[in-house]
Amino acid sequence: MKQTDGFSVSLRPRRSFSWRLRFAAALTALFAVLGILLLMAGASTLLGRPPALGNLNDSTTDASVLLVLGVVLLWGGVLGWRKARRRMRQRRADMAMSPHLMKKRD
Repeated sequence: MKQTDGFSVSLRPRRSFSWRLRFAAALTALFAVLGILLLMAGASTLLGRPPALGNLNDSTTDASVLLVLGVVLLWGGVLGWRKARRRMRQRRADMAMSPHLMKKRD
């Protein structure tokens, strides 16, 4: 293939990542970690271990609420993190190569 003016098909411009998407990914990862911690605290109380959060989860109903809240936060955090990562990795359509010529990474 003849190259003119230093143009190379294999080189594509790098897309600068938005700080907003990076912040959203970090925030949703923190939600997932908080969900794991709440899930573990609720499960430990339900399994008969001493309460991990003091008076916050003394009864089984409080522990089950913490367990459900932890599952919801974990689920929402993982989904939000995946969505933010997917949006950060979107390809630009201006100088992209044909999809069948590129390596399969995802």
